[in-house]
Amino acid sequence: MAARGHRRAARTAALLALALLLAGGAATGCGGRATTHHKPGTSHEQASGNVGTLLTTGDSAGHKLREVPSQGAPEVQLALRPDSEDGWNLQLSVKNFRFTPDSTGGAALPGAGHAHLELDGRKIARLYGPWFHLPAALVPDGAHTLTVRLYADDHTAWAVAGKPVEGTAQLTAPAAPGSSGGHSHGEAPSQPPTPGQVQAEADRTVTITVRDGKVSPAPARTELRRGERVALRVTSDRADTLHVHGYDKELALPAGQEATLILTADRTGLFEVETHESSLVLTQLIVR
Repeated sequence: MAARGHRRAARTAALLALALLLAGGAATGCGGRATTHHKPGTSHEQASGNVGTLLTTGDSAGHKLREVPSQGAPEVQLALRPDSEDGWNLQLSVKNFRFTPDSTGGAALPGAGHAHLELDGRKIARLYGPWFHLPAALVPDGAHTLTVRLYADDHTAWAVAGKPVEGTAQLTAPAAPGSSGGHSHGEAPSQPPTPGQVQAEADRTVTITVRDGKVSPAPARTELRRGERVALRVTSDRADTLHVHGYDKELALPAGQEATLILTADRTGLFEVETHESSLVLTQLIVR
């Protein structure tokens, strides 16, 4: 009887250990692999490894600062030049830093992450590489300050001596031709594609409206076959930028105007379509 009791107790202990092991695996996900996207300000900022020192203070956008020693710390400089067709081309020159778009939302790793672009203190884009095209539609007339700031994968801001790692540049946007009552003899501005043109160029059309921070219809998955062309027709009540993850395609969204991006789905996988400034997921493209 005593031997049976000991065997029963041992079996119970083994089952309990197995249950705890499975629970731990479920909490970390498949091999602990980082997720591809998280919205700023969520709890992953509190569980992001032991790189540097997580300060109680934050940057102007409310992201906590992750302070590292000045020696070997990330650095960034911002340069810009007018684009020959529209807006400006921005170049980020970084040191002790690498862009890691595939691990955004994961734990903070030394010298890795992404960047945010601000116009006069207002975020207009998240950057996953050293180059970015800034459409003129996102920049009002007059003088402005562009700021680029470096973030870890967990969305904490890299910092040195209590200050975020960032670079700035000055930009002056000229008034649009004819805005002062004059007239222009140049080429007429390009017009957005008509519904008939979109239908002719795309196999699928997804129409989305963003109003008061809400997406209509509710974000869902759009399934595509590889090689199909999809038209993303988006109307936002405030100026923003549409970004298709994985394809690195972007589209300026002027306030109150419909904008259309036609994309050839030549890569298989799951790709999020989101807005940069408001960080809203518009849809997910599943390409098979």
